[in-house]
Amino acid sequence: MPTKTLSLWLCGLLFVSLAGAHGLDHFPESYVVAKRNDPNPVTLTCRSAEASGGVTWKFLGEAPEDVQQNGPNLIVSEVDTPMLGEYSCWRGTQKLSSTYLLLEAEEEEDSDSVSISCRAKSYDCQFSCDWSHSGGSTVTGPTPAVRLGLGLDCREGRKSCHWVTGDQLGDGRVHFELTHSLSPHAEESAMLELTAEAIVDHSVVRTTRSFYLRDIVQPDSPQIVRCQESQEDLSVSIEPPSSWSTPHSFFSLEHEIEYVLKDDGQIYLSSSVLLPKGISKLRARSRDSLVHSTWSQWTAWKNVRMGKKNLCKCKNTAKSCCPELPSGYLDKCKKRRKQKRNKGAGQSQAS
Repeated sequence: MPTKTLSLWLCGLLFVSLAGAHGLDHFPESYVVAKRNDPNPVTLTCRSAEASGGVTWKFLGEAPEDVQQNGPNLIVSEVDTPMLGEYSCWRGTQKLSSTYLLLEAEEEEDSDSVSISCRAKSYDCQFSCDWSHSGGSTVTGPTPAVRLGLGLDCREGRKSCHWVTGDQLGDGRVHFELTHSLSPHAEESAMLELTAEAIVDHSVVRTTRSFYLRDIVQPDSPQIVRCQESQEDLSVSIEPPSSWSTPHSFFSLEHEIEYVLKDDGQIYLSSSVLLPKGISKLRARSRDSLVHSTWSQWTAWKNVRMGKKNLCKCKNTAKSCCPELPSGYLDKCKKRRKQKRNKGAGQSQAS
């Protein structure tokens, strides 16, 4: 064989081998899932109207071994790991269709190797989930093909299931945004049924989870609006995050505040918005007050500025807990920042 032809052949073989080793990063249009040690043979069908005229099958670019062809169909009697992958049917040099032969993962792998964490920012119709695989087999190449679905149709693997694909996060996790049809104003009586399917090293890993929406609710961090000092204490105004369900009178939140006293520098925790005077900085977090959901993340620390010598200025309102500002104060700050940016841009162009 000429050197150039040999090199091309080796490159093609290497590409096919790497593709088979790395598995799939998407769910193929046609695939068959076989069970390990199943005595029943697996049939692969050539899905083409032209298949009746006689076809040949290929596996990794070569004629498959240890299989039997029955007309346009291919019969695989004993499914083993080296036999997993893409099978294609051909008529001459024309590829008619392809089918992937995959293996059903063991139940132990389903429960031990897959992690699914879900979170809802509110009781609205959306929530998110992160999927990750940490099983015994090493996942090489791209993140495996993963899809999530809600409801009985997905749990039972029906064709009517609406599958949702996610976004790869670059660390082996896949992020999903899902939509449910539960009423936010009604008492929860039905659990959400979540089904995840993934193709990991040519094995289909299937996992189901059931949970109430209230179990995954975690609000975003609240907003510390202002601090107002009186003769006896410091009153802190906290508002729900913009992503929280409305009306807030119905979807109530409770807050916790961590604060640092100027006198001793110690950190204290309070469930009241009335705090002692003499605080240097504070931060807050929130949770659903009725079901005691997971606490939100803490806000960033905010410096407490009180007294005439420590009045808030435009440059520190975002990082400080200030007294109630005069009407139009923040608009004036934004206008000054814009004028400053425009002045800086004009100076750069002139130079």
